[in-house]
Amino acid sequence: MKKIIFATGNEGKMKEVRMIMEGSGYQVVSLKEEGLSPNIVEDGTTFEENAVIKARAVMELTGEIAMADDSGLEVDYLDKAPGIYSARFMGEDTPYDIKNQYIIDKLSGVPEEKRTARFVCAIACAFPDGRVLTTRGTIEGIIGYEIAGSNGFGYDPIFYVPEYGKTTAELTPEQKNQVSHRAKALEAMKKLI
Repeated sequence: MKKIIFATGNEGKMKEVRMIMEGSGYQVVSLKEEGLSPNIVEDGTTFEENAVIKARAVMELTGEIAMADDSGLEVDYLDKAPGIYSARFMGEDTPYDIKNQYIIDKLSGVPEEKRTARFVCAIACAFPDGRVLTTRGTIEGIIGYEIAGSNGFGYDPIFYVPEYGKTTAELTPEQKNQVSHRAKALEAMKKLI
């Protein structure tokens, strides 16, 4: 089975990626499993640019097919912040419960119709022959009024999906993998490769 090195050390993300890539004919492994911890500077200005930077760097380092994602939360009321800075928002070591509470506090008193937000995910796949493919997936929702749910990670506990009446952290992993931004981008990539 061919191998893809997925450029992340995030175990929550790897769990999602493996579930979605099942049946693709590729074994998906993390940087950690490969014993790698490259210091990659994500200085792109879009989710796609950052995903390509990471995928290309890992492919060049290993000579293997490498895949990377860059994803984040865009809150319309906050001029699409935190956006591409989602992981580094308020400092990389700041726990997400603090980041999530900060966003909820910033939207205090803001009516539901102005709480619109989306998760965006760009996936890049870099091949040793130099080809690079990218896909994008989004999920639309609103910022909830409180932190809710313990599934998922990151901003999931404040991202409310009206059709389900729940945050993405309250969805089961199976439900989330049917609607999430990462699932949509990975499914599109699965078809391309």
